[in-house]
Amino acid sequence: MAKESDPSFTDVKFGDLGLSDTTLAALSAAEYLEPTAVQAGLIPRALESADVIGQARTGTGKTAAFAIPILELLNPDRRHAPQALVLVPTRELAVQVRDETVKLSKGRRTRTVAVYGGKPIRGQIEKLQRGADIVVGTPGRLLDHIGRRSLKLKDLKIVVLDEADRMLDIGFRPDIEKILRHCPRQRQTLLLSATVPPPVQRLARRYMHEPESLNFSPREISGHTIEQFYFTVDHDRKFELLDRLLQRENPKQAIVFCRTKRGTDRVALRLKKRHSDVGCIHGDLPQQARDRVMAQFRAGTVRILVATDVVGRGIDVTGISHIINYDIPQFCDDYVHRVGRTGRMSKLGVAEGVAFTFVTPEEGSELTRIEMRIDKLLGRDEIEGFATQAQTAAAAAEASATGGAEPEKPPGEKKPPPPGKRPPRRIRRAL
Repeated sequence: MAKESDPSFTDVKFGDLGLSDTTLAALSAAEYLEPTAVQAGLIPRALESADVIGQARTGTGKTAAFAIPILELLNPDRRHAPQALVLVPTRELAVQVRDETVKLSKGRRTRTVAVYGGKPIRGQIEKLQRGADIVVGTPGRLLDHIGRRSLKLKDLKIVVLDEADRMLDIGFRPDIEKILRHCPRQRQTLLLSATVPPPVQRLARRYMHEPESLNFSPREISGHTIEQFYFTVDHDRKFELLDRLLQRENPKQAIVFCRTKRGTDRVALRLKKRHSDVGCIHGDLPQQARDRVMAQFRAGTVRILVATDVVGRGIDVTGISHIINYDIPQFCDDYVHRVGRTGRMSKLGVAEGVAFTFVTPEEGSELTRIEMRIDKLLGRDEIEGFATQAQTAAAAAEASATGGAEPEKPPGEKKPPPPGKRPPRRIRRAL
């Protein structure tokens, strides 16, 4: 059973964490001035070789929180077989974790290799044969390498499950368990996750040794510095609303989230006819195209990225000012992580941004579930000319019944709908 801990850290410096001079120099070169809460709490426990479950939302520095102790604990005399293995849910996150680890390993002779689908396996095999101290990969491709015996895990000291809840959400549990069964029993396991639902707890109980749980999530799942609004709109007018909203907001950078790959392609194609700086990314695109779009988005040449939830977790792009949920997410936690894309922690420790969610009249209950999940009511926003058909019909019927004049009503009394007219659908606002 995991030991619970609710840490709070103030005025902690990297120099207080028992790190080597080499690591401190690398942190200084990377302009890491002060540790975040997850780094200050997890690094000392990881350096003591404890198994740790670290719960923290995206954008709080989880990658450095496990990469730093890995680099500190590597044995420099064992230079061929991997000593650390990091499992991640997406190709983009594998690249990001590799790049972050390489940046933090400045001054060390450490090799980090990323393995993931969508790239030729031969090149990855050659890199592994040349020697890798740290391997970062997606579960499916890692199993491919294990089956080909190009990846040997007998010398592993540390295993990291990054974004564990997301990996289980998208069906990687069988692959994760197969990989963990190939790992040495005597190892350290770190599990990082934005949420720790029962499936993650069961995985931890089975494959971790007396893990300590550290919760770095704020009490408010979605911070007050992230402004959150919703629009009610008919389904067939969502694109026009999107275009008007982008004109009104003129975002520095925005992600437009769609629920399906086909819908993502359709929205991106229509946007490209009106805007020159639009990119598109989803799971069916070739890896080379995904890498190119993400590089352009990070560089700022792509200002509007239309995407599925493939980028809903763990992508470190700090310039995002707006999130637009073109399709309301199917799961409440996906809403939290989508919104978290614009809540990246700045150097001042402040998360800022704005999120808009499009809600059709039939999706009121889904909006209510999201509000219950984040314990916060979303503000209602409007753009002239985008009332739903139900709202327009109700307003026209009321004007016709009253001759255009507003009748006086006793306080608290609601006007009944005109004969033969159905009352407009209402979206629940109470938690």
